Amino acid sequence: MQIFFKQNLACLAVPKTGTTAYELALRADADIIFARRRKHMTAGQFDRKVAPFLQASFDFQPERMAVMRHPIEQIRSWYRYRTAPKSKRLTSTTADISFDDFVRGVLNDPQTDLFGIGSQYNFLTLKDGSIPIHHLFAYEMQPLIKSFLGNRFGKPINPKPKNISPPKPTPLSPEVESLLRKARAPEFALYDRILQAGGHFQPFCG
Repeated sequence: MQIFFKQNLACLAVPKTGTTAYELALRADADIIFARRRKHMTAGQFDRKVAPFLQASFDFQPERMAVMRHPIEQIRSWYRYRTAPKSKRLTSTTADISFDDFVRGVLNDPQTDLFGIGSQYNFLTLKDGSIPIHHLFAYEMQPLIKSFLGNRFGKPINPKPKNISPPKPTPLSPEVESLLRKARAPEFALYDRILQAGGHFQPFCG
């Protein structure tokens, strides 16, 4: 996550939505950078901890920006990434399991080890279901993201691809897709709301 005083912006880093590429492109302009374990601070954590700190310390209330990926494609990215994960805490990989099996594992509660990827919906919302984000973009609409950032920073923003997951077939059976859509209905619904807003959803007015 990065915070920019001049641009009045806090960019939250939803996992597997291209955040590393954008962070590298914007690093030189950032006033505050949260890295390592704090890089992927959720919207709720920001709202509870960082926002009050910025207000109290700097009298600063930045607009919050985040990107959401199509739920199936985000899980596909995790699956490919964990073919050869860099994290030492994982004791297995997805190299020898199907995408169907990975999705089934992701749907287990609680998620453990290989299947622990969290949820974009939980990342972006508070406990009451509200969305404390001023600008929520669809990952699949990159021109909108670049245009928004270009206007804020007053220059073209063209991030170079980073952390690209290795190629691996990811067929998803209709049966498992149905299970996924039912189990994560709020996440699919939120993504649909972004698309209905033209790819740039502005849910937070507080």
